[in-house]
Amino acid sequence: MVPISLLLWITLEVALYLLIARLGLKADWAYASAGAIGGILGMRAGIVAITWMFGMAFGSPAPRLGAGRTARLMLAEYAAFLFTFIIVLPLERLWMPADRARNGQMPILLVHGYGCSRGVWWLLRRRLEAAGHSVASLSLTPPYTAMGKLEPQLNARIEALCAATGSPQVMLVAHSMGGLICRSYLARHGNARVSQLITLATPHQGTELARLGFGRNAREMEVGSLWLNDMAGETLSVPTISLRNAYDNYVMPQDNQRLAGARDIELPPVGHIAMLYNRTVADILISCCAEGKKSR
Repeated sequence: MVPISLLLWITLEVALYLLIARLGLKADWAYASAGAIGGILGMRAGIVAITWMFGMAFGSPAPRLGAGRTARLMLAEYAAFLFTFIIVLPLERLWMPADRARNGQMPILLVHGYGCSRGVWWLLRRRLEAAGHSVASLSLTPPYTAMGKLEPQLNARIEALCAATGSPQVMLVAHSMGGLICRSYLARHGNARVSQLITLATPHQGTELARLGFGRNAREMEVGSLWLNDMAGETLSVPTISLRNAYDNYVMPQDNQRLAGARDIELPPVGHIAMLYNRTVADILISCCAEGKKSR
């Protein structure tokens, strides 16, 4: 659903820019096309800029990075945002073949975040597989519904994965909102099917940016929401690691990524989307997964 929606949105957006340039500004096709590309890039630059404005306005205390390093951080996040929402997700079928979880080996199940699909894991999945892990994924739909309606899809995928591989359990690795859905699963179904949970930049205590989001799940991720307050009363039933991003531009205050009872690991400075492509973050995640399997 997300890939098709993004393709349609980009197509309509380009058509609108071309229409404005050709009919409104009387531009020729060369200038109209350049204007359409500029519009696509500019609109997304504005979206990313808003996330950083919120991240700074509601930021948790953290050492300053300096102007140069901050600029590189922001540019890397902008590039990751463009790559993800213009190339990776709309063309997901080109990047993400069917899962290759192996029989007899406990799989790692990757759970994506808000407004995304399984396509966001294309590089991390390859890196995990290259490290010797059996990896699977899923797409949660529709993208902007209540998290309680997405959790049954995670439950069904876990059951199907265990049946297909013969493994009694899976390890959950979740980015952003995906970590909340995993916690909802554990609250409803217990720990029989899950050996460990690893979250990447999950808004365990909510995020101020959710106020600008669409859908019921965005309302549930607002700081102080009833959904988050209810989840706060649920004790973790599996070993949990929170990979926390002190400079995150989607989860703010950034300390809201902390979770009582979870092992807290601070990531190097990186953007919320860019972390999915970052080699250092991948190495930390791979190490955590390896430790989790050894401790079983």
